[in-house]
Amino acid sequence: MEAKSSDLKLLGGWFSPFVTRVKIALNIKGLEYENIEEDLNSKSDLLLRSNPVHKKIPVLIHGDKPICESLVIVQYIDEVWSNGPSILPQDAYDRAIARFWVSYIDDKLFVCMWNILMAFEDEEERKPHFEQLEEEVLVTLEVAFNKCSEGKPFFGGNDVGFIDIALGSFLPFLYVLEKMNGKKVLTVHKFPELANWTTNFIANSVVTETLPEIDDKLVLFCKAFRRKWVTAKAAAK
Repeated sequence: MEAKSSDLKLLGGWFSPFVTRVKIALNIKGLEYENIEEDLNSKSDLLLRSNPVHKKIPVLIHGDKPICESLVIVQYIDEVWSNGPSILPQDAYDRAIARFWVSYIDDKLFVCMWNILMAFEDEEERKPHFEQLEEEVLVTLEVAFNKCSEGKPFFGGNDVGFIDIALGSFLPFLYVLEKMNGKKVLTVHKFPELANWTTNFIANSVVTETLPEIDDKLVLFCKAFRRKWVTAKAAAK
């Protein structure tokens, strides 16, 4: 099935790792789409209609059908445009393993990074989260890469796959946390396999230009997002 840009609309934001996941999946399949940047301070009627439950990005609109949640969207893309390169493995067991590690990434890595960001102004509070990131989460993912890749450049083998998309989408924000805290985490010395994977991932043609630039704009966005979240949480008490 081919798709014209008029058939596919992506409601997203330049800053969102979850939107990045969808963009990479669309690139893998070679699909054209209309990219619609959302202002999360003033959400569009289209977004609110398309995702009335969570009211969040990303949303992929295929024709008149909205699909929500990044991992759901990625799997939808893989299933609908099955004639293109596969994102998930063909084997049922391998697909289950890929889904397990993607779940681990969202449950462990993302939560760790979130906690570090929320504790940005308190060194003692963020210290255990950095320790968990370095001593548990990245160690586990280094081992997982060795098992899943079987000596190839990506978790998915020779090509970017489901696990690569899930993990790689967080790379800019991992670098931002390192910059904000003056602490390098993903080092070649400690995590040689992941460091090499990172280089391969960023350089891959389906990833190029989908990741936000790691610059002051992204750092300022993360700081502003944190302030807004902390203020909203305090107001809710």
